[in-house]
Amino acid sequence: MDLAELGALLTREGLALLDTLPPLESSDDVARVVTRLRRDGHSPDLVSAVVGQARLRTRARAKFGDLAERMLFTRAGLEQATRLPIAARHAARFRDAGLSRVADLGCGIGGDALGLAALGLRVVAVDADEVTAGIAAYNLAPFGDDVEVRHGTAEATDLDGVDAVWLDPARRTAGHSETTRTRPEDWSPSLDWVFDLAQRMPAGIKLGPGLDRTLIPDDLEAQWVSADGSTVELVLWSGVLARPGVRRAALVIRGDAAHELTSAQDAADEPARELGAYLHEPDGAVIRARLIGEVARSLQAGMLDEHIAYLTSDEALTSPFVSTFRVREVLPADPKALSKALRDRDIGRLEIKKRGVDLDPAVFRTKLKLRGAGSATLFVTRIGTRRTAILADRV
Repeated sequence: MDLAELGALLTREGLALLDTLPPLESSDDVARVVTRLRRDGHSPDLVSAVVGQARLRTRARAKFGDLAERMLFTRAGLEQATRLPIAARHAARFRDAGLSRVADLGCGIGGDALGLAALGLRVVAVDADEVTAGIAAYNLAPFGDDVEVRHGTAEATDLDGVDAVWLDPARRTAGHSETTRTRPEDWSPSLDWVFDLAQRMPAGIKLGPGLDRTLIPDDLEAQWVSADGSTVELVLWSGVLARPGVRRAALVIRGDAAHELTSAQDAADEPARELGAYLHEPDGAVIRARLIGEVARSLQAGMLDEHIAYLTSDEALTSPFVSTFRVREVLPADPKALSKALRDRDIGRLEIKKRGVDLDPAVFRTKLKLRGAGSATLFVTRIGTRRTAILADRV
């Protein structure tokens, strides 16, 4: 979206037209609506803007629920926005720490600022991109004077009267649609600038979950967050926002339930052991936080291989921090022999998981030529130097 499209959209006609459009689920839906709107005499800028927003609102339901129907987006802004339930959890840290005015530096379309403002905090929301700042202003308008939106850079923002900051450095190239990842030294603001500010005032710093762990300062709490099986972010906390004695945390959110594992340091792994009756797949946040050992001990489990993030046990135990599978048997890893074994067992629906092996599950599936009425999960992994296929069922 450019300024011309935003200007066309932010009019009484544009917003009213947008609200009349149905959810656009497919490219065919988009084509039909574009044809109708152009036939009705609407300008190309307005048609492009409202159709683009209707499509983005449909996609945004996964992150913002019903609230998406009154919000505006850019494609890049939606992709990078924090899911609203997660933003609310982050905002609760600021509220519970007794902080009242927060600067959201790099606010994007305003997802995190929404969480802060909804809990009664006053917010200064700043973004360096003019279009994105305009969209954030629209999304945050219902909070009135409690939220101030500024077009500007994090580095130039006056923080006088601000109690704490939320930082989401731009980690991709500029733009509203297709963007590419950049190096930490090229982020805006730079990671060094961000860490310096976090030493001077309480801060929450949203980063990608795959950040090089050697870049994390020792005095910050590092919290990896997963949502419904996907590891979505790493948040670093400083000052009163960091919990005493916590340096590693894995927050696992599944639906409306949330569970957290915390530690003062990386957890030592349990030794490798023979495959048992159960196989456990740790959540990605647990793996990133290096807390697999804590989970293993709670399950009376060991590593399947010392270099592979699978656990195995004989006890019928599970945890919110793993997906648990009951082992059926070990099968040949060769595709031809495995295909025959699966046919003999009448398995036609197969969930394929892999770790520690060079394998494309989609390509591998075609080699198996599946047919049958049954279903199962297949783990293709490495135990020592041996490729192993393990047939299992979800618990």
